[in-house]
Amino acid sequence: MINISRLKKGLLVVLGLLFSTSLWAHGGAAGTDTDQCKFELEPGHWIHYTAYQPKEFPAEEFCGNLPGTNSQIQLVFDYQDMKYRNNTVEFEVTKEPEGKRVFFEEAKKHKSGTVMLNLPNGVPEPGKYLIHITLVPDQGERLDAHMGFKAGGGQQVSKNSLLLYVFFALCGLYVVYLSNASFKRLIDDAIAKLKNV
Repeated sequence: MINISRLKKGLLVVLGLLFSTSLWAHGGAAGTDTDQCKFELEPGHWIHYTAYQPKEFPAEEFCGNLPGTNSQIQLVFDYQDMKYRNNTVEFEVTKEPEGKRVFFEEAKKHKSGTVMLNLPNGVPEPGKYLIHITLVPDQGERLDAHMGFKAGGGQQVSKNSLLLYVFFALCGLYVVYLSNASFKRLIDDAIAKLKNV
Protein backbone atom coordinates (compact mmCIF):
# COMPACT_ATOMS: atom_id res chain seq x y z
CA MET A 1 0.00 0.00 0.00
CA ILE A 2 1.37 3.41 -1.00
CA ASN A 3 1.46 6.10 1.68
CA ILE A 4 0.75 9.52 0.07
CA SER A 5 2.49 11.39 2.89
CA ARG A 6 5.69 9.36 2.41
CA LEU A 7 5.48 9.81 -1.36
CA LYS A 8 5.31 13.62 -0.93
CA LYS A 9 8.20 13.60 1.56
CA GLY A 10 10.26 11.45 -0.79
CA LEU A 11 9.58 13.90 -3.65
CA LEU A 12 10.74 16.79 -1.47
CA VAL A 13 13.97 14.94 -0.63
CA VAL A 14 14.65 14.31 -4.33
CA LEU A 15 13.94 17.97 -5.14
CA GLY A 16 16.33 19.01 -2.37
CA LEU A 17 19.06 16.81 -3.78
CA LEU A 18 18.55 18.17 -7.27
CA PHE A 19 19.03 21.70 -5.98
CA SER A 20 22.16 20.74 -4.05
CA THR A 21 25.09 22.73 -5.40
CA SER A 22 27.53 19.91 -4.77
CA LEU A 23 25.64 17.65 -7.19
CA TRP A 24 25.67 20.17 -10.03
CA ALA A 25 29.19 21.59 -9.59
CA HIS A 26 31.47 20.44 -12.44
CA GLY A 27 31.05 16.69 -12.30
CA GLY A 28 28.85 16.31 -9.24
CA ALA A 29 31.39 15.32 -6.62
CA ALA A 30 33.62 17.08 -4.16
CA GLY A 31 37.14 18.05 -5.12
CA THR A 32 38.80 19.19 -8.31
CA ASP A 33 39.66 15.74 -9.63
CA THR A 34 36.16 15.30 -11.07
CA ASP A 35 36.10 18.60 -12.97
CA GLN A 36 36.87 17.73 -16.57
CA CYS A 37 37.49 21.41 -17.29
CA LYS A 38 40.46 21.70 -14.94
CA PHE A 39 43.95 20.43 -15.36
CA GLU A 40 46.96 20.48 -13.14
CA LEU A 41 50.13 22.42 -13.90
CA GLU A 42 51.87 20.93 -10.90
CA PRO A 43 50.54 19.23 -7.76
CA GLY A 44 47.88 21.44 -6.19
CA HIS A 45 48.01 24.18 -8.85
CA TRP A 46 45.26 24.21 -11.46
CA ILE A 47 44.12 25.94 -14.65
CA HIS A 48 40.42 26.03 -15.55
CA TYR A 49 39.55 25.76 -19.23
CA THR A 50 36.37 26.67 -21.12
CA ALA A 51 35.74 26.52 -24.88
CA TYR A 52 33.21 28.52 -26.90
CA GLN A 53 31.97 28.40 -30.48
CA PRO A 54 30.23 31.80 -30.55
CA LYS A 55 29.05 31.79 -34.17
CA GLU A 56 27.37 28.37 -34.22
CA PHE A 57 26.49 28.00 -30.52
CA PRO A 58 26.25 31.45 -28.89
CA ALA A 59 26.22 31.46 -25.07
CA GLU A 60 27.10 27.73 -24.88
CA GLU A 61 30.14 26.57 -22.90
CA PHE A 62 32.09 23.47 -23.85
CA CYS A 63 34.96 21.55 -22.34
CA GLY A 64 36.04 18.14 -23.67
CA ASN A 65 33.67 17.98 -26.68
CA LEU A 66 33.18 20.78 -29.18
CA PRO A 67 30.28 20.20 -31.59
CA GLY A 68 31.66 22.05 -34.63
CA THR A 69 34.96 22.21 -36.50
CA ASN A 70 35.19 24.90 -39.19
CA SER A 71 33.77 27.67 -37.04
CA GLN A 72 35.46 30.12 -34.70
CA ILE A 73 36.68 28.56 -31.44
CA GLN A 74 37.59 30.57 -28.36
CA LEU A 75 39.60 28.84 -25.65
CA VAL A 76 39.63 30.56 -22.26
CA PHE A 77 42.09 29.65 -19.52
CA ASP A 78 41.90 30.91 -15.93
CA TYR A 79 44.88 30.47 -13.62
CA GLN A 80 43.52 29.50 -10.24
CA ASP A 81 46.74 30.39 -8.48
CA MET A 82 48.17 33.91 -8.21
CA LYS A 83 51.74 32.62 -8.48
CA TYR A 84 51.38 31.97 -12.24
CA ARG A 85 50.06 35.37 -13.23
CA ASN A 86 53.45 36.95 -13.91
CA ASN A 87 54.92 33.98 -15.75
CA THR A 88 55.43 33.62 -19.47
CA VAL A 89 53.05 31.11 -21.09
CA GLU A 90 53.04 29.49 -24.53
CA PHE A 91 50.00 27.78 -26.08
CA GLU A 92 49.76 25.25 -28.88
CA VAL A 93 46.91 23.09 -30.26
CA THR A 94 47.77 19.94 -32.20
CA LYS A 95 45.72 17.36 -34.12
CA GLU A 96 46.19 13.92 -32.61
CA PRO A 97 47.57 11.31 -33.03
CA GLU A 98 49.65 12.95 -35.79
CA GLY A 99 50.78 15.86 -33.60
CA LYS A 100 50.16 18.33 -36.46
CA ARG A 101 50.08 21.93 -35.21
CA VAL A 102 46.81 23.78 -35.91
CA PHE A 103 47.36 26.78 -33.60
CA PHE A 104 50.30 28.40 -31.84
CA GLU A 105 50.66 31.46 -29.62
CA GLU A 106 54.16 32.55 -28.72
CA ALA A 107 55.16 32.79 -25.08
CA LYS A 108 54.06 35.98 -23.35
CA LYS A 109 52.89 37.20 -19.96
CA HIS A 110 49.21 37.30 -19.04
CA LYS A 111 49.00 39.35 -15.84
CA SER A 112 45.21 39.21 -15.45
CA GLY A 113 45.20 35.46 -14.85
CA THR A 114 42.82 34.89 -17.76
CA VAL A 115 43.94 34.05 -21.29
CA MET A 116 41.62 33.90 -24.30
CA LEU A 117 42.89 32.23 -27.45
CA ASN A 118 40.98 32.80 -30.67
CA LEU A 119 41.04 30.18 -33.43
CA PRO A 120 39.12 32.18 -36.09
CA ASN A 121 38.61 29.21 -38.41
CA GLY A 122 38.23 26.55 -35.72
CA VAL A 123 40.00 23.26 -36.34
CA PRO A 124 40.37 21.70 -39.80
CA GLU A 125 38.54 18.40 -39.27
CA PRO A 126 36.64 16.30 -36.73
CA GLY A 127 38.77 14.31 -34.32
CA LYS A 128 40.98 14.50 -31.25
CA TYR A 129 43.07 17.54 -30.39
CA LEU A 130 45.54 18.37 -27.65
CA ILE A 131 46.14 21.76 -26.01
CA HIS A 132 49.77 22.17 -24.90
CA ILE A 133 50.49 24.80 -22.26
CA THR A 134 54.10 25.59 -21.44
CA LEU A 135 54.66 27.85 -18.46
CA VAL A 136 58.07 29.48 -18.15
CA PRO A 137 58.49 30.83 -14.61
CA ASP A 138 60.98 33.61 -13.90
CA GLN A 139 62.84 31.10 -11.73
CA GLY A 140 62.76 27.32 -11.85
CA GLU A 141 61.99 24.83 -14.56
CA ARG A 142 59.41 24.94 -17.35
CA LEU A 143 56.03 23.35 -16.64
CA ASP A 144 54.17 21.51 -19.38
CA ALA A 145 50.48 20.65 -19.15
CA HIS A 146 48.17 19.05 -21.70
CA MET A 147 44.39 19.09 -22.14
CA GLY A 148 42.64 16.96 -24.74
CA PHE A 149 39.36 17.67 -26.50
CA LYS A 150 37.29 16.28 -29.37
CA ALA A 151 35.81 18.42 -32.11
CA GLY A 152 33.08 17.80 -34.67
CA GLY A 153 30.82 15.46 -32.73
CA GLY A 154 27.72 17.62 -33.09
CA GLN A 155 25.77 19.10 -30.23
CA GLN A 156 24.46 16.57 -27.74
CA VAL A 157 22.29 17.06 -24.69
CA SER A 158 24.30 16.19 -21.60
CA LYS A 159 22.94 13.86 -18.93
CA ASN A 160 22.89 16.76 -16.45
CA SER A 161 20.85 18.89 -18.86
CA LEU A 162 18.44 16.03 -19.46
CA LEU A 163 17.98 15.52 -15.72
CA LEU A 164 17.39 19.25 -15.33
CA TYR A 165 14.67 19.19 -18.01
CA VAL A 166 12.96 16.22 -16.33
CA PHE A 167 13.21 17.98 -12.96
CA PHE A 168 11.53 21.14 -14.26
CA ALA A 169 8.82 19.09 -15.98
CA LEU A 170 8.09 17.32 -12.68
CA CYS A 171 8.06 20.64 -10.84
CA GLY A 172 5.59 22.01 -13.36
CA LEU A 173 3.35 18.98 -12.96
CA TYR A 174 3.51 19.32 -9.17
CA VAL A 175 2.48 23.00 -9.38
CA VAL A 176 -0.45 22.03 -11.64
CA TYR A 177 -1.33 19.25 -9.15
CA LEU A 178 -1.45 21.76 -6.29
CA SER A 179 -3.33 24.47 -8.18
CA ASN A 180 -5.81 22.56 -10.36
CA ALA A 181 -8.56 20.65 -8.51
CA SER A 182 -9.56 18.44 -11.45
CA PHE A 183 -5.94 17.43 -12.19
CA LYS A 184 -5.40 16.76 -8.46
CA ARG A 185 -8.51 14.56 -8.39
CA LEU A 186 -7.31 12.66 -11.47
CA ILE A 187 -3.87 11.99 -9.93
CA ASP A 188 -5.35 11.08 -6.53
CA ASP A 189 -7.73 8.61 -8.22
CA ALA A 190 -4.81 7.05 -10.12
CA ILE A 191 -2.79 6.70 -6.90
CA ALA A 192 -5.82 5.16 -5.14
CA LYS A 193 -6.11 2.57 -7.90
CA LEU A 194 -2.39 1.79 -7.52
CA LYS A 195 -2.87 1.30 -3.79
CA ASN A 196 -5.54 -1.31 -4.44
CA VAL A 197 -3.37 -3.33 -6.80
